Amino acid sequence: MKRAAIGLLTVLLTASLAACGSASTPETGGTSSTAGSAFPVTVDTMFGEVKVEKAPTRVVALGWSDAETALALGVQPVGASDWLAFGGEGVGPWAKGLYEKAPTILGTQELSFEAVAALQPDLILNTRSNLDAKTNETLSKIAPTIAAPKDVIPYGTTWRQQTEMVSKALGKPDKGEELIANVEKEFKDAATFSGKTAVVGTYFGNQYGAYVPGDGRVDFMKELGFGTKKEIDSLAKGTFYVEISTEQLGLLDADLTVVFPIGADASVLRADQVLNNIPSAKAGHLVILDDKALSDAFSSGSTLGVSYAIKNAVPLFTAALRK
Repeated sequence: MKRAAIGLLTVLLTASLAACGSASTPETGGTSSTAGSAFPVTVDTMFGEVKVEKAPTRVVALGWSDAETALALGVQPVGASDWLAFGGEGVGPWAKGLYEKAPTILGTQELSFEAVAALQPDLILNTRSNLDAKTNETLSKIAPTIAAPKDVIPYGTTWRQQTEMVSKALGKPDKGEELIANVEKEFKDAATFSGKTAVVGTYFGNQYGAYVPGDGRVDFMKELGFGTKKEIDSLAKGTFYVEISTEQLGLLDADLTVVFPIGADASVLRADQVLNNIPSAKAGHLVILDDKALSDAFSSGSTLGVSYAIKNAVPLFTAALRK
């Protein structure tokens, strides 16, 4: 244990010294020179204020969709976590082609701090995470770390909060505001579901579940005008997701029920007689997202993924409610 601790300390110290002397080059994915005038900046997080002294040149994106958010702002992380298991560059098809050089793919729930430090970052993004204080403490010894904002549930940072925090840390607040305004307009144009309720469920590991307020998928539906279902909301215990037994599948009934599989084929859902006999399914108001790209976009929580989901999921919702 002592040898491992000394090894980690050595890597942390090396990374810290390297970051202090790093210079922005096209290969590092750093921010532009014009952004340099925005620094220093201070970002408020749940663990306190984080000061970014100068334009970062080596960004590591660890939080859920932090990499996509950086890419949307014109910054290419040198390392990133692939939360939705896209493979390759670790981002969805809506972000295809934005990397000039593929990042080093890092772990998600099992993160190697040594691997992070070896990339010599001068900024770490971890805005949508499990909110673990020890993880934040260790990462902050490597480089300034932008954690989640205050008063969110685990992985509950909204796409707006994420864009605001990341754009400020990168010295691109104006670009962040532009991205937010564009998505807000898309939501406004598509928000035709006022007065309707919606439930978003999933099937993972032979177990059904439902997302609850504070989760990005539920927020997505609310921005379209949908209301939530109180019977499911009441099950939330500070998490973004609750398990639903087969006997409880009636809880998924709403004006619109949206379900998608994780790590399974959608045919399992189409063949489930219990699911397909809840009232919304019998009325034709069940939407099974069998396109993985679409369900991933729905789950991504980045401005890029949210925009893709608005364009491709909303027509499915509209068609189902017309039945």
